[in-house]
Amino acid sequence: MRRQFLNHLDSPASQLRSKTSSNVQTGLDALAINLRAACMYWVAPEMAALAMSAGAQLAAARWATADRPSPCGLIWWADGIGSLDTDGVQIPVEGIVWGPHEGELMVWLLMSRSRLASEMQTRNGLSLVSDRMPPMIPICGETLPVTAEPISLADLDQLPAPIVAALAASWLLMQQPALVERATERPPAAEARSSARAGLVDPAVTVTTLRRQYLPGQQDVDEGHDVAGRRYRHRWVVSGHWRDQPHGPERALRRKTWIPAYVKGPDGAPLLSTERVNVWRR
Repeated sequence: MRRQFLNHLDSPASQLRSKTSSNVQTGLDALAINLRAACMYWVAPEMAALAMSAGAQLAAARWATADRPSPCGLIWWADGIGSLDTDGVQIPVEGIVWGPHEGELMVWLLMSRSRLASEMQTRNGLSLVSDRMPPMIPICGETLPVTAEPISLADLDQLPAPIVAALAASWLLMQQPALVERATERPPAAEARSSARAGLVDPAVTVTTLRRQYLPGQQDVDEGHDVAGRRYRHRWVVSGHWRDQPHGPERALRRKTWIPAYVKGPDGAPLLSTERVNVWRR
């Protein structure tokens, strides 16, 4: 799919190039460069759901090279990762390409050709001429500043904050081996040779899945007691949350680490059952 996508980006006669305005061409050039050098990631549905949930708890994120799993990347979420609102029309987002561009990070949101064909048929009863469209369709491209300090997600301009937050969360979660399993899927030999002839990097795809059973690496207090030494009489569920985990020389640096939901309290104690009602006020 990446190789076919690049064929459309590299051809001036393709509809992707000939039917877009001149002010978009520079962004498409950058997309082609980053896509050609991209490491590829496929995210399983459970992992995608966790990325959306965990991303909703991120107020800010960094976009430096050190924060990415690779300098350039193509990530594809099974079942999508939300939608982009364009004049009241919800356009589903299934993938993102990222990479450097003029000192910043360029991000392109993508949807699949098959999803576009399905949406057109469902909404308007129209059929897509598929051979004129790439298998991945760029929806929106924007650059993000690369800074030493996190950037507020509320300050984003064109890109939808929930999707960008899910991207940042995916990057962070990929770096937690206790939570995430990563496997490498390699293409058939014929596809590998075709990619090599096209000058592409290793066409292997990293598959990220959520472990079926996982535990937080640390807990705040000893099991069954609080910091004052008082003994707990119940168990309760601690919701998943981010923690600024120390790391690096003398543990002076901080890295966002996702702590999965878990049951806290002494073994055998009754479990507190509570219900939460979220109130959305104007």
